[in-house]
Amino acid sequence: MSEMIRCGRRSISISHPDKVMFPAAGLTKLDLARHYERVGGLMKPLLRDRPLTFQVFPGGIDADGYYMKSVPKHFPDWIGRAEVEKRGGSLTQVVAHDTATLVYLAGQNMVTPHAWLSRADKPRQPDRLIVDFDPSPGAGFAAVRAAARAAGDRLRDAGLVPFAMVTGSRGIHVVCPLRRGNDFGTVHAWARALAEAMVADDPRHLTLEWRKTDRGERIFVDVNRINYAQHAVAPYGVRARARAPVAMPIEWDELSDRKLRPDRWTIRNCGERIEASDPWRGFGRRARALPAA
Repeated sequence: MSEMIRCGRRSISISHPDKVMFPAAGLTKLDLARHYERVGGLMKPLLRDRPLTFQVFPGGIDADGYYMKSVPKHFPDWIGRAEVEKRGGSLTQVVAHDTATLVYLAGQNMVTPHAWLSRADKPRQPDRLIVDFDPSPGAGFAAVRAAARAAGDRLRDAGLVPFAMVTGSRGIHVVCPLRRGNDFGTVHAWARALAEAMVADDPRHLTLEWRKTDRGERIFVDVNRINYAQHAVAPYGVRARARAPVAMPIEWDELSDRKLRPDRWTIRNCGERIEASDPWRGFGRRARALPAA
């Protein structure tokens, strides 16, 4: 048994469409594929030319899953590919050029796509800066929202343009588009200095402690994704959590909304929102050069 989803010129066959991927929410593989069909137009400009790593759950999210990096041999020829260097060699990763690719991946039991912070033609030159505010148990989400707003103020003062996204998990990503030219080491050092300044100004709520046991109830200011071959959850990606929450781009002003939660939107309830607005519209056109250290 299979279900066909039409994406532009392509018809994608979803095998076992009734397979339950999210048991607690009663959501199936077809529900997952329909989500990526719906958000594909919004995701495409944000994923274009970026190598992807994706989380695959062949038995649904309550069973074991794994990260897939290399393109399997059975993937069709029309799926985009990029060869990237790794220690001791290279590997070929998926590049999502269109909605059809995302729907196909969902049909292969992909739940969450994760995208590189650089594009395949210049993989060692990041064009995104991400600050991940990851709260420890006991840290209120109001403090996470405040930290994200504070980061935005600093980034704007430095000449960058920040965007915000609730991750569908626990925290918030503050993301700035960058003009290419610097390597990962330079961008990471700049972001680390920003994080250190934030922690120095608010050590009660923020921390750079790598070990979770040393964080207490503070928020980890994480800039470690800014490294070669590292990746971050893609905007509008579904998280492997019980309610099928979605990593949702938000308007900057929504960081002041007391009702905001990191997992507020799910496959079931995000439809009207994504049809009504695109908070990251024109994201790439807002790229700025990395400021001097």
